[in-house]
Amino acid sequence: MHPAAHSLYPELDATALNAFAAALETGEPAGLPPARAAEAAAVRAATVFSRGKVTGADGTLLDAALWRHTGPAPRPVVVMPAPWSDLGWPAYAVQASRFAIRGYDVLAYSPRGFAASGGHADCAGPLDVTDGRHALDHLLERTAGPVTRIGVLGVSYGAGIAQLVAAHDARVDAVAALSGWGDLGEVLRENHTRRTAAVHTLLTASPRARLSRPTERALEDVLAGHALGEALAWAEQRSPFTHVKELGRRRVAVFCAQAWHETLFPAGQVLRMFQELTGPKRIDLSIGDHCGPEMTGLPGLPNRIWADALRWFDHHLAGVDNGIDAEGEVLSEVMWTRALEPSPVWPLPTHRVRRLHLTGTGELADAPDPGWAAVVLCGVETPVAVADAVARSGYAELEGLPKRYPAADAMDRTATAVWTAAPAAETTRLRGTPRLRVTYRAANSGSTVVAYLLDLAPDGSARLITHAPFSDLDAPPDSLISADVDLHPIAYDLPPDHRPMLALTTRDPFYADANLPRATLSFTSPEPTPSYVELPLG
Repeated sequence: MHPAAHSLYPELDATALNAFAAALETGEPAGLPPARAAEAAAVRAATVFSRGKVTGADGTLLDAALWRHTGPAPRPVVVMPAPWSDLGWPAYAVQASRFAIRGYDVLAYSPRGFAASGGHADCAGPLDVTDGRHALDHLLERTAGPVTRIGVLGVSYGAGIAQLVAAHDARVDAVAALSGWGDLGEVLRENHTRRTAAVHTLLTASPRARLSRPTERALEDVLAGHALGEALAWAEQRSPFTHVKELGRRRVAVFCAQAWHETLFPAGQVLRMFQELTGPKRIDLSIGDHCGPEMTGLPGLPNRIWADALRWFDHHLAGVDNGIDAEGEVLSEVMWTRALEPSPVWPLPTHRVRRLHLTGTGELADAPDPGWAAVVLCGVETPVAVADAVARSGYAELEGLPKRYPAADAMDRTATAVWTAAPAAETTRLRGTPRLRVTYRAANSGSTVVAYLLDLAPDGSARLITHAPFSDLDAPPDSLISADVDLHPIAYDLPPDHRPMLALTTRDPFYADANLPRATLSFTSPEPTPSYVELPLG
């Protein structure tokens, strides 16, 4: 049973954004606070704002808004496809206005199937890419003076479309993708494990959206666990990672922003694409979950992510020497100090890797310990889970209230296998991608393991550092399986006297479960394939 549908953007104030959009159109600031009313008036004084329709692929009409300058001066332009929501382009009303004030001509539009646009959502497929190119045509035809350079910016769904338009349209010079995806296949299935909570959210989070039948079928097939090959082929076409060489060949300047604990589009698949980019690139990694780090910027509050996106376009489109190109490719916010750490490259520089072996005593130790078994029962719900709901737990993290987990001695050992390391006297800086090697015996064919790396405090409370699922779908019954799993990447400071804790379960509501109910998994550590976790130390 999946949770009820909920908004991907719980902090998005649709009423305030629509009121701001109305003020841009009419000049009447009814219902706006004084600062926002003054901003709307300044936009109207500097640009001509208008609403209208863009003719997209197959004649579909897309609801859009245009900010343009009337003078003949050369200027850059930006196209903004809207997120996966019923609000549509007004989500960008404030931020597009700020780009316009800085001299950009801007067109924001609602993708097909959403808000007041026609058609059916293609989930960033060929129709959406063509729509984005037509939106750019529409903007260029209405720009008064010469166009210097071109950018595409999007949040969430709009970020995926933005990257794909940039890959397919040689006119695009720069892209900003906030909380987007790199590999849609990994969004649907990770380590052979179907990501059912994320897929269910895509199907239900925008109740008034009109999804195309191929989009519905692909998502429903992932939920049902059949025709996965067809669903993954559908996803491959919609993945910026598939087209990363084209972005690199043309040296498109790519800016990404992602949350460490992203539950919809995990950071790992975006960072995998980021590593393959060969042109100018930058990624901001923050505490939180889907769209949380940049959400306060949409209604106009100060926001680091939006400020960096604007600086990125100022440098790569407007030619402003603002120093962003010299700040390194990565800026990461550290859990839980919130310190900002620049790095010249991803992966983050690692001082060394510490290997901790799983032992029969429940310790994470420096030496291997063969010959033990820890048996867990499948099909049992445990209090250890990725998050309470897709996207929402990240807002608590932004407020300094991360989810608390039970301590090792409070976990049900019939359903959870647990190991803890000795506490360190100093802060342990975890930077990069932890890796797990675990060997287990599955009584039945088909098995799923979810691994959680936790921070165990002296008072017995625990917090999630990172996690990852793994499934084996092909091994015959009573097989010994060795799983090599990259956990989700992190920048985490483990305080003095805190201990890393590894928990392995067979069931998490975020993922499909390939185990048979009441079957067992027996974790072990044979000499040929010892079980261990590797921690990247910064």
